[in-house]
Amino acid sequence: MNTQKKILIADDETINLDFFEVMLSKLGFVVEKCDDGAEVIDKVKKFLPDLIILDNIMPGMTGREIAKNIKNDPNLKNISIIMLSALDDVKDKVAGFEAGADDYITKPFNFTEVLARINAVLRNRALFDQIKMREARLALAEELNKDLKENLSVFIGSIEELDSAVKTIYDSAQSKDAVLNQEALINIVKPASEKILSVRKQIAALDARIEKTINEWDNIKKDEIGLSVLESHIRKFLHQDGNTRQSPPDMSGVQE
Repeated sequence: MNTQKKILIADDETINLDFFEVMLSKLGFVVEKCDDGAEVIDKVKKFLPDLIILDNIMPGMTGREIAKNIKNDPNLKNISIIMLSALDDVKDKVAGFEAGADDYITKPFNFTEVLARINAVLRNRALFDQIKMREARLALAEELNKDLKENLSVFIGSIEELDSAVKTIYDSAQSKDAVLNQEALINIVKPASEKILSVRKQIAALDARIEKTINEWDNIKKDEIGLSVLESHIRKFLHQDGNTRQSPPDMSGVQE
């Protein structure tokens, strides 16, 4: 599994763009930058990042407007957003969350905190994705179980009809008084033969349905990972083992 995550930095301040690009690239992220609010959506569609670090005040379109657009797009809504802003009033934070931000950081900020927030947001997103995969597998299992029950009911009915036809033939053959003529025999055997053909078709269709479900199940399962492995991957791409991390600088001097 490729754990190299993609982050888009959207900010109109060059110092912020360059700082995040350098620091996050060193930590193993793939980083893209954008300094114009009106261009962020197009950039997101092309880059498809795992996370956007989004400045709230930008030319062309505000961070809240961008977040709303992203969360309203079915193809982009699962992308995580951390909003940066010098606006630290509660109502501004609430507005940011309501627009779709997963987290909200006020300026000035310390990179240690930003990195911890990135860690938390990406972990939560990865866990949510794993839950969705498990739900998809459960949905497939439920659909298959429903199909099996419906087909089982049909099979039981068909077998009962075949048993009845066989019993009729057997009783007629054992009777001393009744003799089955050819026409009567055909009238009994033909429906039974047609029923057998119908059951064979139903079995073939059910077998194809099971095969399809197994393939879909396997495709989903290939992208699933255990929670302990997931945590290990997150720590790895964030370099939390302490071997490569340096004391990160704060950004107390940056401007909105």
